[in-house]
Amino acid sequence: MDELIEGGFPEGSSILLGGGAGCGKSIFCLQYLYNGAKMFNEPSVYVTLEEGPHNIWWNMQRFKWELLPLERANLLKIYKFEPTTDMKADTENQIKRIVEKAKDIGAKRLVIDSITAFSFWLDDVARIRYAMYVLIEELRKLNCTTILTAETMGGKREVSRFGVEEFLTDGVVSINFMPPHRYLFVRKMRGTNHDTRVHPLVINDQGISINHKEEILWEALKD
Repeated sequence: MDELIEGGFPEGSSILLGGGAGCGKSIFCLQYLYNGAKMFNEPSVYVTLEEGPHNIWWNMQRFKWELLPLERANLLKIYKFEPTTDMKADTENQIKRIVEKAKDIGAKRLVIDSITAFSFWLDDVARIRYAMYVLIEELRKLNCTTILTAETMGGKREVSRFGVEEFLTDGVVSINFMPPHRYLFVRKMRGTNHDTRVHPLVINDQGISINHKEEILWEALKD
């Protein structure tokens, strides 16, 4: 991935990671946090709005990652956020809770999985856009690099669910699954001269790997 974006995500940036079911978004995100904690000693937080922490830990057992020592050292934390009875009125408090979790351990990396679930609690695009804007601006104050996942229907031209997320973030990465192959495409990455080609993505016992030297033709992908 580093080869595609001149060394890595810009520090303090917000990245939208879009894709359909089963394409590898959650693995990508947790691997990003794991590498930050393991290799660079950067505290990381994973906020899930769907699956609970137990399911996430269990799903990652196949990979050769030493997660438990990092959790004990407060370098990698997973939090499950539950919707309140009135999310429309409580949106700002939920955003504060997310920011506080990042502050608690001085997080340098954060994942919110998924921003689509967060947005389902609101009733119109204007409120969704405002809530995302506030969240991203608050996280920028912490100089925390953030990945926000978005569920799509899986088409190669789809980026987000609501059509506003990609305009608020600094970067946009699309992952898609066209059985039996997965592929990745960097659509936007401010501050970098990023690769504009489509590349194959593989999930193995080490996690996700991207072949930056191999290209998949856009025309060969299904809409």
